Amino acid sequence: MSKHVRTRGLRPLTSLLIDYEAGQRVDIVIDPGFHKGMPHRKYQGRTGVVAGTRGRAVVVDVAVGNQTRELMIRPEHLRPSKS
Repeated sequence: MSKHVRTRGLRPLTSLLIDYEAGQRVDIVIDPGFHKGMPHRKYQGRTGVVAGTRGRAVVVDVAVGNQTRELMIRPEHLRPSKS
């Protein structure tokens, strides 16, 4: 989990200020520049549904096989899904 040399450092603030609402679909894209609230790397690239928020974290329901996992992820590691 490392960044490309030209993308090192912090992400733009506009990506961090997005408000996620319940029912919205999000993609999990881990940003190695932020360690807090980082999900396990097996969830990298998965799509989930926002269930709510807890403090600064966003609660995301992710389907894994026949089960649904509830993950608490900081917004630095999320982005709105285009699908």
